[in-house]
Amino acid sequence: MTYQPYPTGGGSNIVQQRGPRPQSVLTAVILMYVGAGLSAVSLIATIAFSGRIKNAVGKALRNAKTSKPLTASQIHSIESIYLVFAIVVLLVGIGLWLWMAWANGRGRGWARILATVFFGLDTLVVLASLLRTGHTGSTLALTALEWVVGLVAIIFLWLRDTTEYIARSR
Repeated sequence: MTYQPYPTGGGSNIVQQRGPRPQSVLTAVILMYVGAGLSAVSLIATIAFSGRIKNAVGKALRNAKTSKPLTASQIHSIESIYLVFAIVVLLVGIGLWLWMAWANGRGRGWARILATVFFGLDTLVVLASLLRTGHTGSTLALTALEWVVGLVAIIFLWLRDTTEYIARSR
């Protein structure tokens, strides 16, 4: 029994011409990097103010009307879990901003759709967080700024120039 050699990709005569990135893609990518930077600022602020955050969570837990009050140990554990969760979410957010900037900058059609889905989910999270109490002006401003950056990036991702670039990239 004889086997055919496995074909290699080195001899392809097909040259894909997608052209330079349009300004709409460049702008969207820059905005995504700005979004990652804003998330990094939120991460730094969360770490810097971790004591205040834990105190606020603890105060809310102590004031909560429950059938059985929580012990000091339980409150401390929940404070720590809340803080670690917030840090992990912010790290994941930074990673998603960077990943979407990379993939959309290369004209990946799936990335534009996924970035739009992420923006929709972020919108729901922002709306839910606005319903909570205890926000400071700077927290709201940073959240709103990050949301606006995401909105403008999504708008640029759906412009005609971007659509044509993605079509040429296929």
